[in-house]
Amino acid sequence: MIGFNLSFIDDNKIPLAWLQLMREKTRLFVAISGISFAVVLMFMQMGFLTALFDSAVGMHSSLQGDIVLISPRSVALIAMKPFSQRRLYQVLGFQGVESVSPIYVDSGIWKNPQNPSITRNIRIYGINPDNQVFNMPGVAENLDKIKKPDVVLFDWGSRTEFGPISTLFKQEKSVITEVEERRVNVGGLFELGVTFGSDGTLITSDLNFLRIFEERRTAGLIDIGLIKLKPGVDAVKVLKNLRANLPKDVKVLSKQEYKDFEVSYWSGSTPIGFTFILGTVMGFFVGTIIVYQVLYTDVNDHLPEYATLKAIGYKDSFFSGVVFQAAMILATLGFLPGVLIAWGLYELTRNATLLPMFMQLDKNLLVLVLTFVMCFVSGSIAIRKLREADPADIF
Repeated sequence: MIGFNLSFIDDNKIPLAWLQLMREKTRLFVAISGISFAVVLMFMQMGFLTALFDSAVGMHSSLQGDIVLISPRSVALIAMKPFSQRRLYQVLGFQGVESVSPIYVDSGIWKNPQNPSITRNIRIYGINPDNQVFNMPGVAENLDKIKKPDVVLFDWGSRTEFGPISTLFKQEKSVITEVEERRVNVGGLFELGVTFGSDGTLITSDLNFLRIFEERRTAGLIDIGLIKLKPGVDAVKVLKNLRANLPKDVKVLSKQEYKDFEVSYWSGSTPIGFTFILGTVMGFFVGTIIVYQVLYTDVNDHLPEYATLKAIGYKDSFFSGVVFQAAMILATLGFLPGVLIAWGLYELTRNATLLPMFMQLDKNLLVLVLTFVMCFVSGSIAIRKLREADPADIF
């Protein structure tokens, strides 16, 4: 007996593929759950990868300049090597350069002001407070404060292990603690956020920075040199001129190249980027296997019916269309709950880790395309089973 009503084959209102899927509701539920799991897995891995890169270049993006100097020995922001500040001031002699700003970068031990027994590494930037170096919320209006001795600005987007600094500051307008065993006063708040390489950030003046690290840092040996060009100047031309004439003890990068330099480190020199990419690929293959098993089983269950339809004149293209239609229905039904679950997990992850995990249109479209490709590939493999639908087997 044929397992579905042949009168529906030419009925444009109810696709045959939908009728077949609805015939086994438990199997349909399992298929949708499996696809949704694969969608969530791809979303989460892509979200972590995007958060990794976006957070890694948060400081780079905020730089108020056009060209950056770093040491050729520097590999990333977490492993900067100093170079002579004289190279930066040498740049002032090049045509088109408006100003330069030295930046010190290092990590120190922060003591939780409410519980001094809790310490944590914190990244510290030392800048000239007379220059607009960072375009971060809260920095510009607090630059005068870090001109005072031992005053720092605290990133309110840092992890809670550093203490409730934002709350204490708003209540008391002053928070006193220790960094590298030196007493410091939090004079203001700014916003940057955590990264995979740093859980918290401080900004202070170059003089305060050298006081904090007086035992291991020397004035004049900087980590980043920021160059601001005059309005209307050809940045590419100045960049080539600097590269051609500056000694090779500094690396000259555009702002975008500096961001790419950081991303390259996290994507290629650490296992983190590879792990997230592998997780996305695994999600794709897991979904492909699940959809294939569902479609294969469905085709196998209806082989006698397919053979009957072949006997009365239906072509293989008709059956292929039914299988692909079922695959696209599964892709749609699996993607919708998957994207909603992923959105909730993004919110949960962002609140728990403070990483920049956000739903983005391009990411949604990419996962949607991958979901349909995943189901299309599964359908292409399952179609091979249709070759066994021989009318001679049932007559």
